[in-house]
Amino acid sequence: MSDGSITLFVLFAGTYLLKAAGPVLLGGRTLAPSIARLADLVPAGLLAALVAVSTFGAGESLTVDARAAGVVAAGVALWRRAPFVVVVLLAIAVTAGVRVFA
Repeated sequence: MSDGSITLFVLFAGTYLLKAAGPVLLGGRTLAPSIARLADLVPAGLLAALVAVSTFGAGESLTVDARAAGVVAAGVALWRRAPFVVVVLLAIAVTAGVRVFA
């Protein structure tokens, strides 16, 4: 077996075990209300962190460039309750515009 195959198998097994751990360990029990509220907030926090790192990260430094303008435009569109497709297209257009004219 090659190193790549072994790595792929280990990652597959680890992912499967992590996904199976929740239902196996909880066994039909419900979470405490405080933990359930926290679990509901975790995806939003992780998504915000991913957007921040992808927008402002450049290797080992922070940078502000056209991506930041796109994120701001998307934020304004979301605040104004625009449809998701409009938000994405607006962010693309603003980012491209800043890159062309800057």
